[in-house]
Formats: sequence, structure tokens, C-alpha cells
Amino acid sequence: MISYIRGELAAVEKEKIIIDVQGIGYGIFMPESSIGLLPQTGSTVKIYTYLNVREDAMQLFGFLTRDDLELFRLLIGVSGIGPKGGLNILSRLTADELRFAVMSGDAKAISAAPGIGKKTAEKVIIELKDKLDIEDMLNRTADIVPDAGDNVSGEIESEAVQALVALGYGSAESLRAVKSVSHECGTVEEVLKAALKYLF
Repeated sequence: MISYIRGELAAVEKEKIIIDVQGIGYGIFMPESSIGLLPQTGSTVKIYTYLNVREDAMQLFGFLTRDDLELFRLLIGVSGIGPKGGLNILSRLTADELRFAVMSGDAKAISAAPGIGKKTAEKVIIELKDKLDIEDMLNRTADIVPDAGDNVSGEIESEAVQALVALGYGSAESLRAVKSVSHECGTVEEVLKAALKYLF
């Protein structure tokens, strides 16, 4: 198994990148959202990979973090979702947005991914709900938000996201809004006001 590949980013295509490792070019399929975060061509990159072996092909799927890779593994463990389907979902939603969509039962957000219908999205929610921890996700990602202060806890973010969902916003867009503004706020009310401004 190839756990990760480190080398020079030789080329970037729509759904795939090429990494040069000592003269060998590895083609790696990646979520479009992750491709957009890559450095310039010629830079050294490290990509965590999943090797998919079929009768007619061997394909590498790559991710910027181990966390994204693990979520991809969970996705393709759902019956009816292959590697391309998992990649489409993670191209549409970030790992954290997908987690929240699963925890809140937001099949609409998941089915927005190309090739993923409502029934498949509901299956993802049913099969992954017990395997994901939303509180752990909120606490973990609080450390990733730029300039995040200690005054903003995962609990505050969680309450703010739940309030936005109750107001009718989708779980994925609610999480994105809260994550974008929470570092500026210290209370649930402040986060909510700032998030609503962000959404408008």
C-alpha cells in the first residue's frame, strides 16, 4: 500500500495532479477543493493516498491531510459509493462540512455532489452517523481558524451552527459561516449576528 507520496508538483489538471518522484510521474486524483489549495507547480508536496485496484486499472486518490483520507475511506465503505463518488462529495463539501451534514441529517447538501442522489445521500447519513463525532470536529477545527482566540469554544460554535440550521440554513453553509466569523466573537449571540451578516 502507498500511504503517501512526497515529491515535486509537476502538473495540475482538473481532477488530477502529477507528482514527480525521482523521475517517475504519479497521477493522483484529488478533490477539486484540495487542488485549489496546492502550492505553485514546482513546489514540493506531500499527498496522503489511497490506492484503488480494479481489474482494468490501478488508481491513486490523494488528500492533503490524513483526516481527509480517513473520511474518504469511510465514504467508500458506504454501499453504492465508489472512489469517484467519494471524490465528488469531498469536492463539493469540505471534510468538516460533510461531517456536519451527516450529523444534522442534511441529505440535500450531500446530494448536491455530482452523481449522488437523494437515496445515496441518505444512506451516507445512516451509515456514517455513528462513526463521526461532531463535538470532536468542532473542537479540533477551532485550532485551524486563523487568529482564533481561546475565548471561542467548540460549544459556542456548535450552538451557533445549530441555531442557524433551526433558522432554515443548510448545515454545510451554517458551519462555513460560523467558522469564518467565530474568531471575531466571544459569545453565541455575537457569532450568530456575524454569521448572519456573512450569509447575507
